[in-house]
Amino acid sequence: MGKIILTGDRPTGRLHVGHYVGSLRNRVILQNSGKFEKLFFMIADAQALTDNFDNPGKVRENILQVALDYMACGLDPSAICSSSPWCVS
Repeated sequence: MGKIILTGDRPTGRLHVGHYVGSLRNRVILQNSGKFEKLFFMIADAQALTDNFDNPGKVRENILQVALDYMACGLDPSAICSSSPWCVS
């Protein structure tokens, strides 16, 4: 079995430059390196519900925003997943 990466973010709002500098830029580099058989970029929406259980609509909107931010940074849409019934790819 080849190398696999699983990483992600809680969808608490739009991502910002700190996310890019801190991790997203490196995720794109790892994705494009060819050193990994599979990569999974998880939107940890079930975890976000623990903080926003009274506003699931906000979490739903944030999931979409994080997915769009991931793709805008250059992450492969087929590697973006959430624990929701749907996946971006």
